[in-house]
Amino acid sequence: MGLLEDRVCIIAGGAGSIGLASARALLAEGARVLLVDLNAGDLATAAAGLDPDRVAVQAADVGDVEQSIAYVSAAMARWGRIDVLFCNAGNSGAIGGIEDYPVEAMDATYRVHVRGAFLGCKYALPHMGQGGSVIINSSVAGLGGSPGVYAYCTAKHAQTGLMRSLAKEVAARGISVNTIHPGPVDNSFQTAIEDGFSPLIGGGDATALMNSMIPLGRHAAPEEIARSVLYLASDMSSFVTGSQLVVDGGFTA
Repeated sequence: MGLLEDRVCIIAGGAGSIGLASARALLAEGARVLLVDLNAGDLATAAAGLDPDRVAVQAADVGDVEQSIAYVSAAMARWGRIDVLFCNAGNSGAIGGIEDYPVEAMDATYRVHVRGAFLGCKYALPHMGQGGSVIINSSVAGLGGSPGVYAYCTAKHAQTGLMRSLAKEVAARGISVNTIHPGPVDNSFQTAIEDGFSPLIGGGDATALMNSMIPLGRHAAPEEIARSVLYLASDMSSFVTGSQLVVDGGFTA
């Protein structure tokens, strides 16, 4: 029997590399998974090759109330329960000096990372019981600051505040709430962030710079982050709540 046999898991941001790698890791342990993402075409591509009996998809804007209710309702209609919520939806925001930083970038980033996680928790938690798990994908950006990364860093710190408050509220119900904090990951999302950094370091290779700052000397593979998601989703972490799990190759050590 797998670690997540017959448990129902919602993965917001399910069409991205970390979301899809996490879906595969959870499915391998017996879970049933609802993939949620903004674009229906991306979801169809992500779900191709996955077990259709144990995978469903739902296109949704996680920052929208009605669409958040709809994806939670879709999981309940399909499987009648929710055991794991992985709030993984994200956008990278802008990079630039504070005087010229676009207000709309701050609003758009907060809408996905903070409002999106809040709404997912607000509507999924009433359906969770003993052994349930909420995992919010923060970042090493939520552990420190970086010049120019105002929206992303601020939103990632805010997710930790949400996690800590929720963890204390739902602990009596036997539900855990934690954040994970990946370092640089080898995917298109991280590439876009590093491309934005290049002008701030004089046009240098931001990826090479990042690797030089990571003691393990490389970016993580999405599958390595997924294994941490599996740990927090399963009973292996039954006494872990209110915690920040750092998965960064030593980047913040």
